[in-house]
Amino acid sequence: MNGSLSEHKAGDRMFKLYLPPSYSTDSRAFPSVYVQDGGSLFQNQLELIESRFHQNRVPELVLIGIEPKNRIDEYTPWPAASLSDQFPDFGGKGSDYLSEITNRLIPFVEENWNVSRRAQSRGIIGASLGGLISMFAFLRHPSLFGNIGSLSSSYWYENAAETIDTAAVRPGSTRIYMSVGSEEGAGKQSIQQTMLQKTKYVYESLKEKGFTQDQLCLVIEKGAVHHRKYFCKQFINALEWLYGKNRSII
Repeated sequence: MNGSLSEHKAGDRMFKLYLPPSYSTDSRAFPSVYVQDGGSLFQNQLELIESRFHQNRVPELVLIGIEPKNRIDEYTPWPAASLSDQFPDFGGKGSDYLSEITNRLIPFVEENWNVSRRAQSRGIIGASLGGLISMFAFLRHPSLFGNIGSLSSSYWYENAAETIDTAAVRPGSTRIYMSVGSEEGAGKQSIQQTMLQKTKYVYESLKEKGFTQDQLCLVIEKGAVHHRKYFCKQFINALEWLYGKNRSII
């Protein structure tokens, strides 16, 4: 790895910061990607990401891995009952979490590092519940993020897909990458069994809102289940699709 990875704090929120190999305060501002679940989607594959930079398949990016405090509360848009007696209910504090990210973390990063303040340069990506809250970041703050990565997102969550369907959002210049495994939800007895169906529903809803093939991508990975190794693979693919085909972002 030729870039650098370090830990920082904005208020009481920890985050991991990856700076690419040619990062400099004297260069043009770099595009930024805010990633849910800390560095879990990128910290073990930075060499692979840097190879994409070297091959000019992805422009050099600054990655901000936001550490959750309580993901089942922060990554859910409203409260809902637990799917099992073994787990607590979902807290539904997503709005508060997104307010903290947009009002405190993003300004902190943009004041302290050389990252672009243009919406087209700013992305937010997550997997599972992290993918759900990343999509809701677009719904709540459509002018703030130009690139959305929704990986194996928990669209089975109560009323989530229906809320996206009825949301009054327009494509603008936003680009959205969605992915899901063909076997996700298989064998589940809970509403998680609707994972694939609900993802397709959200995709079709966004198409009906006017998203074109250049703005919206859905990848259904054959044989993939709900597991981090597939999330990480799709994270790389998301960066390439969102940023590699959008060279005017910087």
